[in-house]
Amino acid sequence: MDGRKLYMSYSRRMSMKTGRYGLAAALVLTASHAVAQSRPEYIPFSPVSVKGALFRPDAGPAPHVGVLVMHRTINSLPHLANTELARRGFLVLGMNPRFDNNEFEMQWEDILLDMRSGVDFLRRQPGITRVVLLGYSGGGPTMGFYQAVAEKGPAYCRGPKKLSECRDQVAGLVKADGIVFIDPSPGAVGALRALNPAITDESLPQALDPTLDPFNPDNGFIPDQPLTYSDAFKKRFYAGQSARMNRLIEYAQTLTQMMKDGNSAFPDDDVMVIPRAGGASISSPDRSIDAGTVKPVKFLRNNGSVVTDTAATVLPPVKIHPDNNATFAAARVTTVRTFLSTAAIRSTDSHDGVDWCSSNTSTPCALENISVPVLFTATGAGSLIRETEVMFDHSASKDKEFIVVEGLLHGLIPCGFCNKPVDDYANGPKNLFDYIAGWMNKRF
Repeated sequence: MDGRKLYMSYSRRMSMKTGRYGLAAALVLTASHAVAQSRPEYIPFSPVSVKGALFRPDAGPAPHVGVLVMHRTINSLPHLANTELARRGFLVLGMNPRFDNNEFEMQWEDILLDMRSGVDFLRRQPGITRVVLLGYSGGGPTMGFYQAVAEKGPAYCRGPKKLSECRDQVAGLVKADGIVFIDPSPGAVGALRALNPAITDESLPQALDPTLDPFNPDNGFIPDQPLTYSDAFKKRFYAGQSARMNRLIEYAQTLTQMMKDGNSAFPDDDVMVIPRAGGASISSPDRSIDAGTVKPVKFLRNNGSVVTDTAATVLPPVKIHPDNNATFAAARVTTVRTFLSTAAIRSTDSHDGVDWCSSNTSTPCALENISVPVLFTATGAGSLIRETEVMFDHSASKDKEFIVVEGLLHGLIPCGFCNKPVDDYANGPKNLFDYIAGWMNKRF
């Protein structure tokens, strides 16, 4: 798949399904990387839906650092990090949780049980003295959640502030020694920021409040053009997204109580359909919103040099379409329990007024409770540079670092449709994993 086609696929997924964070991890695999490590070993876990692939270096000294790579739902067995880090001397376990390709039934808190299986497995391998978690995209909140609970105990994922709570079985998690993030998602806030706030009655998804509609020309929308929304509209839009999410939370909590009281169709769960739940993120077409860092950061150039400067994405604006927003593909089809566990988060303003710790999926909240060394990396042609900077700022670790890699798309391939020829970004994947390897070797 060439760069233009990949980008169009990326754009459609973001606009029609999951907002800014919808690029499947399968994009990180190419045929050349699939054979980079010659003898991966299949590792079964319990339950049977949990599985892994163990990647060992083909040559060189026996590794003493094990790396766990896992996403919350996407297949991580062919992830680029597995082969690239094994090639650089690490033992790598690519792992799929019990919710592999099953967003509909996902219970976020149970992912900790599968993470524990992976960490414990790596700890048992001969010669392994350190375990590092690697969180790519949706693996970011996954790894952050595990480490926060491992360091703080189940009290972290329980309490009246939490919209969904963990079970007793998550006690006693073994801590990892460090975390590497690659373009990490901040968690459920992505679902919040993808909502079209113009829906004020969930039973009437076509009856939109024109003052909140991002597709209304009076609010600055121009079809098939990069957009710049006014500050006044953005303020209304962010408040409207929060108001809609808070109504959805109240609805889900009411249904949950009805189930407990025996007054619902089912005693355990029920279907929940949220129309216009994707493809309305105004930061996708409006590059004046969170396109880059607000402070100077490390920037890894294609030639391998590192400079310090503010960094902004070179990704072109991603168009949003009113027709797509109205389709079933832009709806979130979930269950009441899954919604509260994976997509719900409280806020007063979806941009600046997020109650990060109301959701167990929140990467910023987790980072406030993690003490081990943390490396944050962001792709220079992705849409998560500013999000990653926010997470870096939330991190309580005394050993933390943030670097942006020039010209890489979120799928970890060089951008072929940005502001330079693709060859000017060709070293991005190698530079990224060289830097990660150097960071780990220095510490572990």
